[in-house]
Amino acid sequence: MEFVLRPFSSGDSDWLVDQHAAHYRRVEGFDDSFGLLVAGIVQAFLAQHDPRSEAGWIACQGTERLGSIFCVRKDAQTAKLRLFYVVENARGTGVAQALLDQCLGFARGAGYKGLTLWTHESHVAAGRIYHRNGFIRTYAKPVHSFGVDLVEETWEIAF
Repeated sequence: MEFVLRPFSSGDSDWLVDQHAAHYRRVEGFDDSFGLLVAGIVQAFLAQHDPRSEAGWIACQGTERLGSIFCVRKDAQTAKLRLFYVVENARGTGVAQALLDQCLGFARGAGYKGLTLWTHESHVAAGRIYHRNGFIRTYAKPVHSFGVDLVEETWEIAF
């Protein structure tokens, strides 16, 4: 599949929030609080990100958006991966790996010593790609979030 990665822009905001909210509502039964969380993350990024240490990307095929990923500052040493998503028809095509490679490369280039992320155990494909790329699951805890019972996970990688 031919695609490009380009910087996230404010014009991508509605698409990104809608994709996350609709997908996780349909696949996991998440309530509206998940879309609100995603919208808040996007709004905070647009309002205050430092482009030297934080960035977001959109994978595209022509004008069609295929996925997203963000690298944001957690602290001086650690970046945080956020809003990693690939549309269903682009899964298994290399889009996810390209987005993850972009995020990891940016984090290293920005001088971070590692990267962390938060996800849910039910996101099995995500767990596989993280493990395959050297991330280690460092935390797991049963929670009730977004209207459903989940197992929350933290994954980390050191550079």
